Amino acid sequence: MKDLGDPAALVTDCQWEDPITGQDLHVYRCQSLIGRGGMGMVYLATHRDLGRQCALKILLPHLAERDPEYVQRFLHEGRAVATLNHPNIVTAHAIGEERGYRFLEMELISGRALSHVVREDGPLMPLHATSLIAQIASGLGTAHVKGIIHQDLKLENILLTATGIPKIADFGLAKRINADEKQATSHNLAGTPNYMAPELFQGAAASATSDIYSLGVCFFVLLTGQLPHRGSNFNSLIQDVTTKPAPSIRDLCPDIPLEIAECVSLMLDKSPANRFQNGYMAALFLNAVLGQVQNIEAMLHEAFADNSLVTWKRKGHQYIVKVRQSEERKQTVFIEPSDHQMHERLLLIYSTCCDAQPEYYEEALRLNAEISHGGISIREVNGETKFVMVDTFPRSTVDAEDIRKSVVAVAQHADDVEKKLTGHDLH
Repeated sequence: MKDLGDPAALVTDCQWEDPITGQDLHVYRCQSLIGRGGMGMVYLATHRDLGRQCALKILLPHLAERDPEYVQRFLHEGRAVATLNHPNIVTAHAIGEERGYRFLEMELISGRALSHVVREDGPLMPLHATSLIAQIASGLGTAHVKGIIHQDLKLENILLTATGIPKIADFGLAKRINADEKQATSHNLAGTPNYMAPELFQGAAASATSDIYSLGVCFFVLLTGQLPHRGSNFNSLIQDVTTKPAPSIRDLCPDIPLEIAECVSLMLDKSPANRFQNGYMAALFLNAVLGQVQNIEAMLHEAFADNSLVTWKRKGHQYIVKVRQSEERKQTVFIEPSDHQMHERLLLIYSTCCDAQPEYYEEALRLNAEISHGGISIREVNGETKFVMVDTFPRSTVDAEDIRKSVVAVAQHADDVEKKLTGHDLH
């Protein structure tokens, strides 16, 4: 086997030759170079004793000689990841040094980084993006519970396995927070500017909430394919991040459900106090939102799967339900969440009856007294004043049977009101 010799002599500032590929280092057979970063090279390698393929991260030798801080960051990454055991964090198996080469054996992830997914495939569907971010938040939460802050969370550092599981990688900038550091500030920026929280540009120390902001940027990009703040240069980026609110995600993508948009907005709030305080809290909220968005459709399937008189489609956060009535009449019912905070949110089930003409008021009041589900209200619909049949349920407790009964009753009552007041079938 060729002697690796003096590693520092193999690298210069002008050019770099790969001395590792095809060679043995410690118990590893280094097969091919699969990545290079600011701190070193990553090789596809095989652990000879175990027969296990891995990703072997090797510190660039000239950096180790020239800057001891790189060595400390490299060692810190290995120690930080070694304390974390979570399905959404890349596992570290071993750390060591041989002949001047410092190495870190990592779990091999064969899939793409999320940055490549968005660049090659475009924005993700809202539920898929939310599911991935919820899993990443869970992994981040495990780090936060142990006092470890990632500091450089971005789509390039989130890898997808062959089965679609996201894993957080590259804890090279991670820091452990202790009691003294929590009150400290640092003017040494660490991280990727487009993903950094506004307070970091103002000298605040990195924290769990700054990681949450970075997670929010990841979420924004997965949903829209673009960064919330771009800036024409570094100074304009800092100005935008620190002074301008993030763009409304539903202005860019109107079909994104309100609950998901609310999550993104919370993560990207300028004030750390208004964000989720750690990854664990973000994961809880995201999973609750994911369940809410999914469950409305699931409950509609359960309520009307065998009912040929009812069809529906989704438009953004709203479901449009068509209900066939007797005498070949039809009625449209809308289902959507209210705009309240999540813990106070209602599920609104409503249908337009007819124009709210003053001559109809007395009869509408009499009909309202006979209604079992919901009631008649007067609302502005597309700029016109209408009688609308409305029923509401707490979003957290509504079930498929509630929806089935309410949709049928609201459609029937709205159609009856329209028929009795106008004789038409317009809604």
